[in-house]
Amino acid sequence: MTTVTVLGSTGSVGTQTLDLLAGQRERFSVRALVGGRNVALLAEQARAMGARLAVIAEPSLHAALAEALSGSGIETASGPEAVVAAADAGADWTMAAIGGAVGLPATLAAIRGGGAVALANKEALVCAGDVMLRAVAAHGATLLPVDSEHNAIFQAMADGNRDAIESITLTASGGPFRTASIEEMARATPEAALRHPVWSMGAKISIDSATMMNKGLELIEAARLFGLASEAIAVLVHPQSVIHGMVHYRDGSVLAQLGSPDMRVPIAHTLAWPGRLATPARRLDLAALGRLEFEAPDPVRFPALLLARQALEAGGGAPCALNAANEVAVAAFLDRRLGFLDIAAIADHVLQRLGGEPADTLEAVLDLDARARALAEHACAARDRPAA
Repeated sequence: MTTVTVLGSTGSVGTQTLDLLAGQRERFSVRALVGGRNVALLAEQARAMGARLAVIAEPSLHAALAEALSGSGIETASGPEAVVAAADAGADWTMAAIGGAVGLPATLAAIRGGGAVALANKEALVCAGDVMLRAVAAHGATLLPVDSEHNAIFQAMADGNRDAIESITLTASGGPFRTASIEEMARATPEAALRHPVWSMGAKISIDSATMMNKGLELIEAARLFGLASEAIAVLVHPQSVIHGMVHYRDGSVLAQLGSPDMRVPIAHTLAWPGRLATPARRLDLAALGRLEFEAPDPVRFPALLLARQALEAGGGAPCALNAANEVAVAAFLDRRLGFLDIAAIADHVLQRLGGEPADTLEAVLDLDARARALAEHACAARDRPAA
């Protein structure tokens, strides 16, 4: 029986993880579930899965959670320290799906536990890559990538012949504005940006897909996960989202992972690794699909990719500053305080000012994250692109 902790159980990845676990009760035992603010869903999940512990991140909601689980025998807790304690409880397998920099301490605690950590929080390696990877090496943890693109690369590298790899390609759907003009993008509303043509995701990641910042952050994460330089990682727009990633070997071979665009597939892969787990995902029918399309990303309409490469190549705290500024700018856009094209401009503004700072401890990462957010908030308040 494999013990499991799900950090971010009430989010999209968390709920899909529990859907898979529900059909495998004889193999997995849920130790702890951690949610953000959705007390009703967290309590429902904890009861359904027979969790030992349910933690709500917002302290003011602890009483409501305790009441919802009264008589169940399930322990409850709340607040940042309780979230980290749940991650540090020693589960065999942990889903790290708390989005944003707020998830960093819990993800690091799970890694220090030495088990398998399914990484759905890309900020862990984007913002604190050096810190996380040192902890993986020190504690013998296993990182299993959950993002469909990184999971695809992980699968295509399954033979372990890393020395023979020439490069990798991450695919991108292109988002809702793949064919839009820059003028149309300048007028884009949050509703339009949230209408992803392929994937069903949360608001923040949907906007990141629309700007292609999501792919930029994935580029940084891929470099950390697979030990690759920026020039060895390509991005290719693939609207059908059937090929999720490709590994190019030095003999000219290219191994690609294909599948329906369903997050349950990579989640199941990490749950059962190194085995396989059956999922209800729609099976791929290439004959019905008929064609697969590819195109290079447009750096003019989607400057976020270039910013991410700049941050990766600068190293240190640059990726952290970029991520923090983007989170603030996306929130401002969703609140209608900022134009769509201003998201990348705000990120660029903060990257140029704070990107040269080091971030070699978790404390340094969190301090830089806070300062980058403050600078981004100030820039958003001005509404127009900040002067260079």
